[in-house]
Amino acid sequence: MPTRTARTAWNGSLEEGSGQVELTSSKLATFDVSFPKRAADEAGGFTSPEELIAASHSACYAMQFSALLGAAGGTIEALDVKADVSLGPDSSDGGFKLTGIKLTVRGEVSGVDAAQFADAANAAKASCPISKALTGVEITLDAELEQ
Repeated sequence: MPTRTARTAWNGSLEEGSGQVELTSSKLATFDVSFPKRAADEAGGFTSPEELIAASHSACYAMQFSALLGAAGGTIEALDVKADVSLGPDSSDGGFKLTGIKLTVRGEVSGVDAAQFADAANAAKASCPISKALTGVEITLDAELEQ
């Protein structure tokens, strides 16, 4: 399996500095980052490590879930997966930490019932590689089969 690479160039202090995150392997994009925008409610054109984790987690989960649904006999018409990654204070060391990840999935899938859909959704949450990498963060799941 390949290794993928991203690179960040940072200039200045935490409070006043900023950087650019480059998706090096794919060469698809470069994104601006700054701590003030990371900690603000409005991102204002900047991304954050949490948003990048959310993107990774939603994509990984969608792939794993589709594999498990297919193995259960399902035919996937559409999956809509959202990951909300929260940042908050870390009372143990005074810094910050990820305080939770909420996965929300809605699916149009034929060939499985609601129970099979829920079983595959939970199994995907446990077995997707990004979920495995984030075991120190509480991950919750809201999964619903739409008819």
